[in-house]
Order: sequence, then structure tokens, then C-alpha cells
Amino acid sequence: MGRVQSIVLVRWVADREIVVCGLLNRVSRAPKIKNFFVLVSWLGDGKAWYLLMVALPLIYGEKGLATSWNMVTVGVANLVLYKAIKNITGRPRPGAVSKDICLGTAPLDQYSFPSGHTMHAVAFSMIAGAHHTELSLVLIPASSLIALSRVILGLHYPTDVIAGGVIGGYVASWLLVS
Repeated sequence: MGRVQSIVLVRWVADREIVVCGLLNRVSRAPKIKNFFVLVSWLGDGKAWYLLMVALPLIYGEKGLATSWNMVTVGVANLVLYKAIKNITGRPRPGAVSKDICLGTAPLDQYSFPSGHTMHAVAFSMIAGAHHTELSLVLIPASSLIALSRVILGLHYPTDVIAGGVIGGYVASWLLVS
């Protein structure tokens, strides 16, 4: 695919994606739904993951401590990647592109791509779930809600969330196999 064709494809996807963002963002206009997703997003800021990292050694002993250390390692790797990619791509958030999209909560930084919340949610869930499979019953739905919250609250495009999940999954997989 040539450069011009790539640009046309990216524009075509972006045009459709902003429509999806607007549709999902409208859901957050209902106060109860907005408040729910603001809470989910707030937990995804790190609070839930820090609590899990502290709880794992208390519940599982040395095995939990090893899991928490793996989560810290993957978290640092994701943070470095996340900041580098955001600075390189500089993609504006949906609310900056469309006046129809209302931010449900303040963004943690300026750019949209990729979703750091989703990167961390997927990576942490994969690490914790690989070592303590019973936690997957809670972590997979929680990670899905965190990813969804980012689009519903007007903070990310679906491709930001997809890319964040893929990157976070890749980083976690790399750690799990090494």
C-alpha cells in the first residue's frame, strides 16, 4: 500500500471512528451512567492496580509478591512505551476534534493514542490472571469496563483502546515468556 493510499485509509477510519465515539459518548449524558464510568476510569487510573499489587502478597504470600513485582515491571515498561508513542503520534482527543463529544472527566494528559488505561489494564490482568487464574473472573470484565469507559467518557477513540490493549498484551506476554 502506498503512502497516499495509507493516508486515505487512515482518514476513512478516522471519519467513521469519530461517529462511533459520538454514539458511545451520548450514553454518558445520563448521570448514573456517567458516574459509573467515571468511577471505573478513576479506578483504572492506577488505584485498583496498586491495591491489587498490595493485596496479592497478603493473600498469596511469596507467589503473590512475585506477581506484584511482575506487575510493577510491566507497568514501568508500559509507561515508557505509552509516553513515547503519545509524544510521537500526538493524536488529539475526540473532544478536541468534535464539539459533539463531551469529556466525562479530565484527561491525564494531552494526547489520545494509545490508551494508557487500557494498556495497563490488559497487561496487569494478564500477569495477575496467569499466576492466579481465579482472578481472571474479575479482572477480564474490569479491564473491559476500563477500556469502554475511555471511549464513553470521550477521552479515546476505539483504535486508541484497541492499540492500548494490543500493546499491553504484547508487553505482558513478553514478560510471561521470558
